[in-house]
Amino acid sequence: MGEEPFKCPDGGKSSNHSSPLLLHRLVHPGEKPCPCVECGKSFMTTSALVKHQRTHVGDKPFRCTQCGKSFRQNSHLEIHKRIHSGEKPCPCPECGKGFGDTSALIKHRRTHSGEKPYTCPHCDRGFSQNTHLLQHLKTHTGEKSYRCAECEKSFSQKAQLIVHQRTHSGEKPYRCSDCGRCFSRSSNLAAHERTHTGEKPYKCPDCGKCFSRSSNVLAHQRIHNGEKPFKCPCCGKNFRRSSHLMVHQRLRH
Repeated sequence: MGEEPFKCPDGGKSSNHSSPLLLHRLVHPGEKPCPCVECGKSFMTTSALVKHQRTHVGDKPFRCTQCGKSFRQNSHLEIHKRIHSGEKPCPCPECGKGFGDTSALIKHRRTHSGEKPYTCPHCDRGFSQNTHLLQHLKTHTGEKSYRCAECEKSFSQKAQLIVHQRTHSGEKPYRCSDCGRCFSRSSNLAAHERTHTGEKPYKCPDCGKCFSRSSNVLAHQRIHNGEKPFKCPCCGKNFRRSSHLMVHQRLRH
């Protein structure tokens, strides 16, 4: 057997070629030889660095042929395609419901466990998803930095603006695989699908009553805790639900 001239000085591994040795060197702690020239963050491989660099330039080369949405990584595009195909390869071991990716499954399983790992630093309210916490935080600041170009209505989140813009375009990209009905929001599709399955995964921790929507269980819990977060700007009366406030404003003011 011929001599292997490339030898790792840390672990003693040898190779006939330098590239396998470079990959081997990555097993040693802290070895990230590929730095980003924009922010200085380092990565283990050049492919990981290339993916990261797209966050600086906004490059999204992977485009969905059905709806035109673009992604920085091909893996994200493949997951997105399941919205159109209806594929749900990640089943919940608790109730059997399927999901398009593992992150959606992890979020769903919190409806069974009641876990709320994201806590508001202002009022200590807990949330099952980080996006819900970020949305809630803006109720403290009142920030609405995303404005619709059609009607100039403002929103606290970009996702809210995107959903709102569908009221102008009429776009409904989320389709029920059972009956074909389409929706402008993925959450509305998920809630609709429960009309086919009868699933009620959201359980009140106080009385055990179950609901098909997380918003319904949150509103229900206000019966137990007495919270009335919706205040009438005209008379100061408080309500448990925004819909109750709207009815009050129509009838009284």
